[in-house]
Amino acid sequence: MDVGILIKDAIIINDGFEVQGSVLIKDGLISNVFLKYVPEDVLKSAEIIDATGKYLIPGIIDDQVHFREPGLTHKADIYTEAKAAVAGGVTSYMEMPNTNPQTTTQELLEEKYQIAAEKSLANYSFFIGANNDNLNELLKTDPKNVCGIKVFMGSSTGNMLVDNIETLEQIFKQSPLLIATHCEDEATIKANMTLYLEKYGDQMPVSCHPLIRSAEACYKSSALAVELAKKYNTRLHLLHLSSAMEMGLLSNHVPAKDKRITGEVCVHHLWFDDRDYKKYGNRIKWNPAVKSQNDKEKLMEALLNDTLDIIATDHAPHTLEEKNNSYTKAPSGGPLVQHSLNVMLELRKQGKISLGKIVQKMCHLPADIFQVHKRGYIREGYFADLALIDLDKKWTVNTDNILYKCKWSPFEGYTFTGRVVQTFVNGNLIYDYGEFNESKKGMRLTFDR
Repeated sequence: MDVGILIKDAIIINDGFEVQGSVLIKDGLISNVFLKYVPEDVLKSAEIIDATGKYLIPGIIDDQVHFREPGLTHKADIYTEAKAAVAGGVTSYMEMPNTNPQTTTQELLEEKYQIAAEKSLANYSFFIGANNDNLNELLKTDPKNVCGIKVFMGSSTGNMLVDNIETLEQIFKQSPLLIATHCEDEATIKANMTLYLEKYGDQMPVSCHPLIRSAEACYKSSALAVELAKKYNTRLHLLHLSSAMEMGLLSNHVPAKDKRITGEVCVHHLWFDDRDYKKYGNRIKWNPAVKSQNDKEKLMEALLNDTLDIIATDHAPHTLEEKNNSYTKAPSGGPLVQHSLNVMLELRKQGKISLGKIVQKMCHLPADIFQVHKRGYIREGYFADLALIDLDKKWTVNTDNILYKCKWSPFEGYTFTGRVVQTFVNGNLIYDYGEFNESKKGMRLTFDR
């Protein structure tokens, strides 16, 4: 008989409320949430975790990560990156299809699920990727078992660019589930690259990146995605929006769960701006690019007024050797999933966002928007995916505590205030003050569609 684990006297952040209470976990689920007193029989029988002074939030759901498996495992793999995620309070993730081979068939998709079932400490789902030739494969996708279809409307890696307008029309018209898009206009980027290559050649500085992969390139592609979604009433999610210009494509007139078109911002676009290229170089080279201070501020404004719906990472590791190449040869992307909550807690400390809003955008709304089954909230009957945070704990990011396989972070040397001390996945205490229980693996996410 499962007597349960009682997380006692935590400050619970959930559903817009901050309240002291206790949570009883049984059989992988949240059995009870006690807001006043805990019954004597529970106190006598349960394993008690004293959470006095600590904050309990639902486990974070990161809807955009690249864990590089299969085929690119010199950079990262499902085991290492899921472990890093759990240490950062991320209990569920949705992973992208630009692996090797690319996840563009049902068979390749299921192979990734099998890998995760054996290796992943966090819960998982995988996008199936679109290309110009696999519409029939996309239409086979089961909406209840797969998070979505990923469309690169502007290709970051490989040959996954969907640039045939007739194909795009059919994907948007017939998609059985949510479409998530990477939006950068390829023609605009190529024209800009030609101009800057003529000016700088191989000596091009990384500060050119937001000028090449410009706000205009992002807007043009995002506008096309929105146009198609409105034409066909498609459920569209715009990934990693990075410019003030794009905010005009979105609305905050209805609750996020009722929107047909939703938008996401990533932590690096809220933290860095183009003044930081001088210090960090290719370490902050992402697609879409980190842009101006005004773009950064407008993204935060849109997040706070609910024009933007989700905070994610676009966690995309590369080795330092790869990143240390010249600008034109260095790949775009960087590791973030272990530190995303810390970035947001630091922005909270700076007075830019509340803890309740962080939980809404990183836990509640990813669950609502993707219709994840019984996750994303601290509610009785929901899976016990939880993170316990010590908001006063100071710690400095260094190679000894970085868990990514690539062993670097753009936040190396930064001292954060606030740290996840325990993470529960499906009721199992997987991360406990730096120690991991690897005997339990995460579950495949399911969706109420």
